Amino acid sequence: MSSIRRWLLAGLLVLVPLAITLWVLDWIVGTLDQTLLILPGAWHPDRLLGFHIPGFGVLLTLVIVLLMGAIASNFFGKKLVSWGNALLHRIPIVRSIYSSVKQVSDTLFSESGDAFRQALLVQWPREGVWTIGFLTGFPGGDVANHLPDDYLSVYVPTTPNPTGGYFVMLKKSECVELKMSVDEALTYVISMGVVVPAKPFPAPTQPL
Repeated sequence: MSSIRRWLLAGLLVLVPLAITLWVLDWIVGTLDQTLLILPGAWHPDRLLGFHIPGFGVLLTLVIVLLMGAIASNFFGKKLVSWGNALLHRIPIVRSIYSSVKQVSDTLFSESGDAFRQALLVQWPREGVWTIGFLTGFPGGDVANHLPDDYLSVYVPTTPNPTGGYFVMLKKSECVELKMSVDEALTYVISMGVVVPAKPFPAPTQPL
């Protein structure tokens, strides 16, 4: 019985991650394939080839993103984007949703930004209990008027779903900069500490 149990666990350790990975990839590809609906019916790959091949939507999405990036990077494209932003900011309800989403996306995808570029070791939810957080920036607005300059904005993800979490502002002296990548830190969080970074890193000698 012990051998059967050991084989069962070993099989689950192989199949469960593989099944979840395939399911996530299937969901992503299936969602992106919906972009093919913007093409005329005669241009659909299924009709041209006579059979369905998943993944053409991924290529179309990549082409659209690259095309939009190329347009938005030149002078006239920047003007068009600016006019579009101004138009959306004049529409009630849409204005509040769009501006909030744009601020977040600009922060996350900005090449010069620090959001989610550094993993930190922080004490949360109380002193003496440590967890992993991610640097998102510095306190701003009226909040900055009530906090000293030595505070950081930190996102503390939950386990095993890192999309839910807590936004906290902590002193720099209470945050320890980790010598691991954001991907490694996220994997560490999602696995509930089971999957550790591949290589051991020396402990930082100084806080932020």
